[in-house]
Amino acid sequence: MEYPSLSHHGGTRGVTGSCHQLHLGPSTSLLVDCGLEQGSDAPPGAESAPLGFDIQGIQALVITHVHLDHVGRIPALLAAGYCGPILCSEPSARLLPLVLEDAYKLSISSEPAQVARYLEFIRDLIVPLPFEQWHTVVERPGLACRIRLQRAGHLLGSAYVECDMQHEQTNSRYVFSGDLGASGNPLLRPVQPPERADVLVLESTYGDRLHPQADDRRQRLEDAIDRALADKGTLLIPAFSLGRTQELLYELEDILHRKALLNTTGPAPDGESIDWSQLPIILDSPLAQRITSVYRELHEYWNAEARARVAAGRDPLGFNQLISVDTHARHQQVVNYLKSTGRPAIVIAGNGMCSGGRIVNYLKAMLGDSRHEVMFVGYQAKGTPGAVIQASEGAEGFVQVDLDGEACEIRAKVMTLSGYSGHADQAGLVGFATGIQHAPTKIVLVHGERAPKNMLASVLKQAFARGTSSTRISVPE
Repeated sequence: MEYPSLSHHGGTRGVTGSCHQLHLGPSTSLLVDCGLEQGSDAPPGAESAPLGFDIQGIQALVITHVHLDHVGRIPALLAAGYCGPILCSEPSARLLPLVLEDAYKLSISSEPAQVARYLEFIRDLIVPLPFEQWHTVVERPGLACRIRLQRAGHLLGSAYVECDMQHEQTNSRYVFSGDLGASGNPLLRPVQPPERADVLVLESTYGDRLHPQADDRRQRLEDAIDRALADKGTLLIPAFSLGRTQELLYELEDILHRKALLNTTGPAPDGESIDWSQLPIILDSPLAQRITSVYRELHEYWNAEARARVAAGRDPLGFNQLISVDTHARHQQVVNYLKSTGRPAIVIAGNGMCSGGRIVNYLKAMLGDSRHEVMFVGYQAKGTPGAVIQASEGAEGFVQVDLDGEACEIRAKVMTLSGYSGHADQAGLVGFATGIQHAPTKIVLVHGERAPKNMLASVLKQAFARGTSSTRISVPE
């Protein structure tokens, strides 16, 4: 085998399970991400399955970001005996224990002493790295490797990884994209392509499509709130705890801020005026609350516009009308109150695909009432309750969805608010690859379904054919 070389332990069959091994020599390697296969990608028992590859010689685990499809197999890695460093950005170092604790409680054990030991072990391994600075991982005669993390714009702390290697007299650089963010994220700084990549390992989630313009998403969100106020109903938003929830809160705060400046009220059907300043924004997800607290503390990693709001005295993720619901008893009280009263409200609750979590209780209580509205802001996997509810948008006649074994009729309004994708589209992916000053000799497409990968491969071949480079496009099986 020639070195460096790549092997893939996930992320080649679909859009989850990213796990890539960079072999520096016969007994020396790096692992980039260690993610869990989820949804249709996952074989039965994926959560508890053994790792499936040899960990001997792995010098470090490098994490691009803390979504479970990139970190969810860390427990299996530790169970296999890994006790080396977990290298990640400084924000990811804060978020990773929260995400792994939640997953551990759900899939392994919620016994407090056991959870505490697990988290202590994890924290001892985490090595936070600043963005844009080289960090040496391996340095020995004839072999050296250093890595550098650059902002990827996918969620707070997300990074793409530059790996610079020296083998005797030969220098090479591999770049792992992780998940690249879509343009226009209200909180995060935009992605800048690397200056060099001999080999680029590139995600391809949306390699076959272009996102709709995000310019009108805030107006459509505001219009939905107007409807909820007028109908005296609840706007239910199933949202993922990490990333999407924080974007929503940021935009809701901006809408409320502008309404307050204009002293705006809305008309109700009975002629009464509705005061936006009295509209409660309810965050009903303990994990999302903890993650949001970390986001607030790490506002120095936000983009310039978001930091300017903080400097002006605003709190985009902790505003006055935001109500956090912690205990299950309090959650049930809120569900019953909103069901039985005509008090308008906005509820953001997990999970994002309505397959479990607190959103299910809200849906069971309110789906049958046309005063309420369900708004989807994220992808709904085929076969999930969220996909069934989403498909009822605009449907005529009687539609039901199964929630916890209970058949619920869908009479509430349903809408999908586009423009909140966390992934770059085809144009963003091509722009990242072609924006590298020294064009790659090889691009390896991962983290995508077969059709998007093949489409992106075709578009990339055309893009590089117009230049002078001889870039090869590879799609691993």
